Amino acid sequence: MDGVPESHAGWTFLTNHARVLAAIADNRSARIRDIAARCRLTERAVQKIIADLEQDGYLSHTRRGRGNDYDIDPTKILRHPAEAGLTVASLLTVLAKDEAERQNKVHES
Repeated sequence: MDGVPESHAGWTFLTNHARVLAAIADNRSARIRDIAARCRLTERAVQKIIADLEQDGYLSHTRRGRGNDYDIDPTKILRHPAEAGLTVASLLTVLAKDEAERQNKVHES
């Protein structure tokens, strides 16, 4: 997949759940295979993360042919007490802004 960085060892700032949610926000009909490639995860890990997000109401899906269309609840509050009051929408806004800035830098060079 073009523009996807190589695998990274060590700790990171974002959880895999946040990465998967951001990937879905970017493409609501993305295939699990594509989400896994973008997030550098296995397809099985992405399936588990999607199940977690659906179980807690952050995400839902509608079957469309052989694929899914995902819906994110932007009003859901983030789970950790340190982020009390922050919504999924606020997280995705930060991630989307960052992604847009990275894409602009790629196109400028």
